[in-house]
Amino acid sequence: MPTPSPLETIRARIAAAARGCGRQPDAIALVAVSKTHDAERIADLLRRGHRRFGENRVQEAQSKFPALRAAAPDLLLHLIGPLQTNKARDAVRLFDVIETLDRPRLADAIARAAEQEGRLPELLVQVNIADEPQKAGVPRGQAETFIEACRVRFGATLTGLMCIPPEGQDPLPHFRELARIAGASGLTGLSMGMSGDFETAIAAGATEVRVGSALFGARPAAEPVPLATRAE
Repeated sequence: MPTPSPLETIRARIAAAARGCGRQPDAIALVAVSKTHDAERIADLLRRGHRRFGENRVQEAQSKFPALRAAAPDLLLHLIGPLQTNKARDAVRLFDVIETLDRPRLADAIARAAEQEGRLPELLVQVNIADEPQKAGVPRGQAETFIEACRVRFGATLTGLMCIPPEGQDPLPHFRELARIAGASGLTGLSMGMSGDFETAIAAGATEVRVGSALFGARPAAEPVPLATRAE
């Protein structure tokens, strides 16, 4: 019997985790976090039928994904890293989902960009679930007010929340808190869970998990990634 590919292994683990808590496997989307990996590595997953990818930086995604999308028009691209307001128009043009909406000025910039580009990606609010000063995201105590303002502004295009739990801590309470905030805000999308904890996130209600190293292996030795942008 052939050895399963990393993609097959992760899909099987997602399915097992979902069934283990009484959920349907197809209720959980897998975002392959391709940041720092080259286009050929991404193309290999495309050939295997995977279509959903996550990138941290607008400029890096611009260098890789237009050609990949030309070959796979049904590809879906998520922005999972912090977004500067001056990159909002580029992000709106390129990405299908922006997961890191976290402040009013960025909401303003995305709204202007959407009007200019004639398209508005799906949006998620990033919550700084443990109020860590080095991480992006709306502070937990301000989250529900900000989410409500974004719902009024963006309507059904705002579909859920995203978080990155603290390193070195049990992620489960943080995942449960994000699920609580989402429920209180009338949102169903929960982007939470990475290579080391996605099964825990699924048990807490994740509808999307972001997996990089378990799919692609270790990242190439390159410039260090600031902690605040580690969204895989």
